[in-house]
Amino acid sequence: MHIGLNAHLLSLSRDYRGAGINSYIYQLLHNLGQVNSGHCYSVFLSERRFFDKRLRLHYSRWPTHRPVIRILWEQLVQPIALRQAGVDLLHAMAFAGPLVAPCPFVVTIYDLSFLHFPAAFRPWNRWYLSYFTALSARRAQRIIAISQSTKRDVVNMLGVPPDRIDVAYCGVDKIFHPLPVVEVTRFRKERALPDRFILFLGTLEPRKNVLQLIRAYGRWRKAEADIPKLVIAGGKGWYYDQIFAEVESLGLTGEVIFPGYVVQEELPYWYNAADLFVYPSRFEGFGLPVLEAMACGKPVVTSNVASLPEVAGDAALLVSPDDETQLLEAMQRGLNDKTLRQEMMAKGRARAATFTWANTAHKTIDAYARALGIETAGGEK
Repeated sequence: MHIGLNAHLLSLSRDYRGAGINSYIYQLLHNLGQVNSGHCYSVFLSERRFFDKRLRLHYSRWPTHRPVIRILWEQLVQPIALRQAGVDLLHAMAFAGPLVAPCPFVVTIYDLSFLHFPAAFRPWNRWYLSYFTALSARRAQRIIAISQSTKRDVVNMLGVPPDRIDVAYCGVDKIFHPLPVVEVTRFRKERALPDRFILFLGTLEPRKNVLQLIRAYGRWRKAEADIPKLVIAGGKGWYYDQIFAEVESLGLTGEVIFPGYVVQEELPYWYNAADLFVYPSRFEGFGLPVLEAMACGKPVVTSNVASLPEVAGDAALLVSPDDETQLLEAMQRGLNDKTLRQEMMAKGRARAATFTWANTAHKTIDAYARALGIETAGGEK
């Protein structure tokens, strides 16, 4: 097969655009190149800092980091580029395929948060994602979902038959593992971090439920003075102002630290330096930070909704994202119960080891084959 991949959302920038979906695209591209499948991959992108000699890279001169320009490229230029490259199948790597395509296509749908929580999105983003995702889901040969939770949503909310949807879980990069104490101690000193802290890591936006985390932490700090500080790391998304306002209103300015966006190569150090990782998101298509923290040997507290129980299994403490008291008590247990911590750390590392990007690539290639009616290794079409 000659597969074309629309990777115009790929960004190697050291800001929030380099997080989230970007990690999936980056890892999948590299791992598709590593799999000896016999297929040819043409990648369409504008990020010129990305290079992989095993892939055919078609760089665009269009500034597709700007959403409107990217949409215009996808709908006007992409069909011509696919025809010129002689592509058999297109992989639309983020929600939307072209309205006019010279070949069949598959589309990756990460989540339907814009339908679950429309008020958390700017009107233009909400309209674009709602309209083009639904249209692409109806027209695509196959849909790739990153969790069973997302698959259920696509079936229930977009009306797609389940037999047209393939699930390909995300993987955990090999850079995430326990680091030597000396290295972690040096990192803390370089970043002026406290010896003990609780970590949240993710884009600062309403869906991540950071306000609930701050309120629960504020109650804990009010009851006990000697508790670790709270570090809320991540780039600013939308509607983030209320997060900083909440910290100020609760008198936590000196207790809550905002280091900003964390670059990929530093993430293992942040996880390793923390005593506890807390991720109380209201909704996730997958929730990769949960597995990354587990792979680094850290106890995790996360939500019991959407894909998060599916990802965490029995290796994390699961709480309702709407229950502030439950979140507070889980943080206290995860920090203070030594026996529970050891159990969670062992289970977490074992759990994270089962999610690999190589497996993601193989599942994706199987989806390509089914889209073109080719039998997979398992004998399926």
